Amino acid sequence: MEEILVKVAVRVRPLLSKEVLHNHQVCVRLVPNTQQIIIGKDRVFTFDVVFGKNSTQEEVYPVCIKLLLVSLAEGYNATVFAYGQTGSGKTYTIGGGHIASVSEDEKGIIPRATQELFQHISENHNIDFRVKVSYIEVYKEELRDLLELETSVKDLHIREDEKGNTGRISALELRAFDFCCVHKLLFPPLEKRAYR
Repeated sequence: MEEILVKVAVRVRPLLSKEVLHNHQVCVRLVPNTQQIIIGKDRVFTFDVVFGKNSTQEEVYPVCIKLLLVSLAEGYNATVFAYGQTGSGKTYTIGGGHIASVSEDEKGIIPRATQELFQHISENHNIDFRVKVSYIEVYKEELRDLLELETSVKDLHIREDEKGNTGRISALELRAFDFCCVHKLLFPPLEKRAYR
């Protein structure tokens, strides 16, 4: 059986209060008992996982991230990529907002995965773990290093080496020793994103 290396999940967010106030209409519907959504009147799309507008952070994490974290702890690479137009809920799903100001059930993927990863590290003293953090924003098809904003957009590139491995060139990577360290590195840059 062939292993599937990429899975795509969709999370439909509810209308924001300002959208309700302006009488905006929901344009995405879930097809019951399937992994499909309908956009507009009849455009149907199928995904590996579909979360509806009432889904919680606690539902998204175990389905989308838990197994990736297990693989990561076993030495494999894992990537979570949030994609969508401005205002679609990427930052909320990935981060959940500033950690200090959200309740435990509102915390997003990064704080949950980081807490679980460092818990695993603390329980496995016989294994040498090194955690490095980088934080890259893709905005208008340009890459920005959110840990080193002085880096020119044109200095960051994603390349493939001669073996077919994809790697980042010149993005700052900082070593992290615990959850608090990751929190201090990642969440202040949220204020520095191109669009807030």
